[in-house]
Amino acid sequence: MNRQILQKDDPALHKVCHPVTKFDNKLAALLSDLTETLKNAGGLGLAAPQVGILRRACIVMDEDESYIELVNPEIVSQSGEQEGFEGCLSFSGMYGMVNRPMEVTVKAQDRKGNPVEYHRTGMTARCFCHEIEHLDGHMYYEKVEGPLLTEEEVEKIMEQQGE
Repeated sequence: MNRQILQKDDPALHKVCHPVTKFDNKLAALLSDLTETLKNAGGLGLAAPQVGILRRACIVMDEDESYIELVNPEIVSQSGEQEGFEGCLSFSGMYGMVNRPMEVTVKAQDRKGNPVEYHRTGMTARCFCHEIEHLDGHMYYEKVEGPLLTEEEVEKIMEQQGE
């Protein structure tokens, strides 16, 4: 089921989420709904609080365009640095320059409660950080260096830089 994505002023986006303790059909449905909603929105990641569910669960699309389900995720190591424009489905149309780690290792659980671990670099590492921050009630714009920009402004900057 495609769910409505909450926008930046919604109080649910600024609350710390509760750990998932029941690995049941309700959780499986939530993860499936997050994936469908993410696909329909054309984003790279989506966290449960973005659809009004205050549980520690999120979905990230990796570089192979497969979807990674993270339940009760935590970043256990990070290294390097990358800077790039970041946006959010809960803050449509605005982007900002954010500094993130280049490599991230995340420990989490799958939809059945089994332990999983992912080590990713680049854009997927950025997405892991972004989505896990949602679970702690934070939005990317809290980390933006410089002004928030529209998509057109970002495209103009990218053209000027020859990217």
